[in-house]
Amino acid sequence: MHILWNQIDRSAWDAAQTQAGGALQQDWAYGASLSVPGVTCHRAEVILDGETVALAQFICRRYAFVLSIALCTRGPLWLKPMPATVRARIFKEIKRSLPLPRPRLALFSPEITDPDDASVTRLMRVMTGYSTLMIDLTRSNAQLRSEMDARWRNRLGAAEKAELIIVNDEVEPKYVQWLLAAEQAQRRQKSFHGLPVAFVERYIQAGTQEKQTALILHAEHQQEMIAAMLFLIHGSVATYHIGWSDQAGRETNAHKLILWHAFELLRARGVNTLDMGGVNTHDLPGISRFKLGMGGTVVTYAGMFV
Repeated sequence: MHILWNQIDRSAWDAAQTQAGGALQQDWAYGASLSVPGVTCHRAEVILDGETVALAQFICRRYAFVLSIALCTRGPLWLKPMPATVRARIFKEIKRSLPLPRPRLALFSPEITDPDDASVTRLMRVMTGYSTLMIDLTRSNAQLRSEMDARWRNRLGAAEKAELIIVNDEVEPKYVQWLLAAEQAQRRQKSFHGLPVAFVERYIQAGTQEKQTALILHAEHQQEMIAAMLFLIHGSVATYHIGWSDQAGRETNAHKLILWHAFELLRARGVNTLDMGGVNTHDLPGISRFKLGMGGTVVTYAGMFV
């Protein structure tokens, strides 16, 4: 087994990301977007019997000039089925060869759902799992609609009758900047945090084709913008990233109609899975109920391991 660090080229990584249906956090553009002063990105290619079998992207920081911490979120990307014992060896070898000064800490939050999976039995779990909602866009519109909660489906029907216009903003800079300003104001008002809003512009710029890297839709009513949504596209998967709505948007269920249109537009870009992001009914009950009403599948990952 060999671990090659920071040698794979962008096109090979992107092809593997698409093949594996990798998460946003393992996308090349994600790592490039977070590579700012004080933060580095390291990418591992795992070679076994002459074949690339896994990739892992780490976001790394050094704290107090003493401790290096590397985080591999929702990775590695497994490019072929392997026994748990082999995956355990890969975790061990990645940790051993990580190109950071000691002392260092390598953290993994892999896409496994069983905290007792044999691949991580030699690691220590330090954080419980994260839940997200996955929508399978290979299913027909009729199937997707039938899986929605009845109230969600009825409100979608009401939105379709509300004379709303859904506009594809084609990632135009003026719409990106407007939505990011609205998101910043929304964060201040509701006191919640996330990736820096500037991350979105860097992510779009880091894409090989800007208009294939993100999808921005907004809803208009009586010539007024009342709601908007931003999705980030990474290979065959898209992740819901930002949503904004004013009172009129909430009253007309504009977000439900935007999502319904997004399904078709994402399919047209080769996306077969929509990751709706975190589901946390304790801290974010309203947003979580909105997501859960869509149907789909809730996935709870095993947690973070060191």
